[in-house]
Amino acid sequence: MKHSTSHRNCPSSGKTLCGRRRLPEDGKPKDECGVYGIFGSEEASNYTYLGLYALQHRGQESAGIVSSDGERLYRYAGMGQVAHVFEKEKLDQLYGHAAIGHNRYSTTGASFLRNAQPIRVDSNLGSFALAHNGNLVNGWDVRKELERNGSIFQTTVDSEVIFHLMARSGLTDFLDAFIAALRRIEGAYSLLVLTSTALYAARDPMGFRPLVMGRHKKSGAVVFASETCAFDITDVEYERDIEPGEIVRVTDQGVESFHPFGETPESLCIFENIYFSRPDSYIFNRSVYEVRKNLGRELALEHPVDADCVVAVPDSSVVAALGYAEQSGLPYVTGLIRSHYIGRTFIEPEQKIRDFGTRIKYNVVRSAIEGKRIVLVDDSIMRGTTSRKLIKMMKNAGAKEIHMRISAPPTRFPCFYGIDIPTRNELIASSHTPEEIQKYLRVDSLGYMSVESALRAMEIPGVASNRWCDACFTGRYPILFDSSEYGNQKDLFTEFMIEEVR
Repeated sequence: MKHSTSHRNCPSSGKTLCGRRRLPEDGKPKDECGVYGIFGSEEASNYTYLGLYALQHRGQESAGIVSSDGERLYRYAGMGQVAHVFEKEKLDQLYGHAAIGHNRYSTTGASFLRNAQPIRVDSNLGSFALAHNGNLVNGWDVRKELERNGSIFQTTVDSEVIFHLMARSGLTDFLDAFIAALRRIEGAYSLLVLTSTALYAARDPMGFRPLVMGRHKKSGAVVFASETCAFDITDVEYERDIEPGEIVRVTDQGVESFHPFGETPESLCIFENIYFSRPDSYIFNRSVYEVRKNLGRELALEHPVDADCVVAVPDSSVVAALGYAEQSGLPYVTGLIRSHYIGRTFIEPEQKIRDFGTRIKYNVVRSAIEGKRIVLVDDSIMRGTTSRKLIKMMKNAGAKEIHMRISAPPTRFPCFYGIDIPTRNELIASSHTPEEIQKYLRVDSLGYMSVESALRAMEIPGVASNRWCDACFTGRYPILFDSSEYGNQKDLFTEFMIEEVR
């Protein structure tokens, strides 16, 4: 079958459609967003601000909050990080006992205030606002259909189709219209929806992206967030995960749970545990810290090496490196320091200052690695350019040998479910063998985890291990589109589907 490879714009981000994205300068993929919501506290907007602050790692492009006082909604959003967007006077104008907030990842070509979430609308169902983490893989097709029928969109965010689907459903009950809209969309979504009198939380039937629920210890307010690290800063006690396919409604009358969708196999994002979520969080009913320690242990069992010490590429690889050191019996040392205060510099270095971008972010602790055989642990290699520069810096600092170990399988395929993993052309493992990558990086050895080892590290006793989405490693995408209704959506995948995956 002949497939199209058109270059349409992606409604979810404003970037060229899923396959023309560019990796950030640090060579790491990014998560699309983080969400936080609270119902039942007079400090709702302040708690939401703090929750977003804790979720800043999930998005730095824009931040927004919508609050409700029981009669009307109040919204403020801006470009940049949470602390820069919200001043006290702005928060003081977000009145009410309920609020939802959103952090958005900075994406190429999408830095527009109109795309900042939560999005607020006035409709035949009343005023409501929505915050979305994930990606609707059929969002483009649904949008084009709605536009043909007269809908006018105000943003390039895929989530906006949900508003139109609800308004055009013909249903007068808000929950019924919400469910009808969700039945039309495909892909990953963890949603928070705020009306004047209710807060809704919803997770897609496969559960790609995390969404957790808790209660404020003092006020008893119900709270939702992408990760539990947002609970700790706001004194919230974790209660449970929102289940895949579940909708939770919170009103003054209490908490109600609905399961309107048929039972669907889970497809939880494996990369959330490997890289994205903070290690102090609980997601998918599991400690991220413990999962990453397990990944490091499995990596040491699968790829042992005769060396003097273990070094992590900070920060996301530290816990896996601790697991590797614990399993191997090698000491863990801090061989690399990462700066946390990097901004854009107006001083451009001379050409002779090579690898300036890497040097301004990382520095080598010479006394820790000089003359030693190093096991360097990282959680992923995308392009390989940053890894190569780091290795060169370490060798220049006197490392005798460098054995690189990756606490994940080779990343060979893009993600279409809310993580900014780019084209196969940018993924070095899609076109090079581990031996070729080792030669490019100029390391003494290179070891990736196998998919089987990664899944074993994720296992929970008594729970099936096939609950993870590992498409970025295997190309086994859990959602593909064969029907005529969503046929054009296959353009998202065809550039990347190779013969051995079919």
